[in-house]
Amino acid sequence: MRKLSFLIALLVLFSICISAEEAKITYRRTDNGDMKIALTFDDGPHPYYTAEILEILKEYNVKATFFFVGQNIENYPDAAEQVYLAGHEIGNHTYTHHRVRAMERGELVRELERCDDEIYRLYEYRTRLFRPPEGAFDDDVESIARNMDYSIILWSVDTRDWEGNTPIKIYQNVIDHVRSGDIILMHDYIGRNSPTPDALRMIIPKLIEMGYSFVSVSELISGG
Repeated sequence: MRKLSFLIALLVLFSICISAEEAKITYRRTDNGDMKIALTFDDGPHPYYTAEILEILKEYNVKATFFFVGQNIENYPDAAEQVYLAGHEIGNHTYTHHRVRAMERGELVRELERCDDEIYRLYEYRTRLFRPPEGAFDDDVESIARNMDYSIILWSVDTRDWEGNTPIKIYQNVIDHVRSGDIILMHDYIGRNSPTPDALRMIIPKLIEMGYSFVSVSELISGG
């Protein structure tokens, strides 16, 4: 009887673990032993920084994930199309980049749908990745994302390139903190002179030298 009870308890625990794993939709990083990491860019597309970043990624044969703002796709469709044609992954960063925790449920659904529609209009492609502006969300936002079949993608290394830090400071921040399975946050849209391209020119070759390989967010979280 004790053996039977023990086996039942193990099966229940196993079932709970599987259910928890299946329910997971929010990711900051994904542990792996393969030195795989994901490079991500927020807030674009930008009329010229996006193209500059694409050239650097092409030089090193790196694939990245871009979380686009719907309004910016609408304003700069050529820049957005360049990202898609270069084979990079696209994610939803809402239509207006307003804080999602302050929105009513219906408003957030519309924000996601409008951004999704802009992406689809250009590429006939539906993304399943959502990054809330500033990484801020709550249970309601997570519930909406789940109902709309999105994974919420956060990050584990914040380069803080938007703060106006120098390229060398951004570079050092990444090199000091990166681990296998990390999701690195950068921006292709910054409202003033951007340090991101110059930092990227240092970061990518150094990470390759350290043994890291770059994959899309979808590949990283799926274990591909």
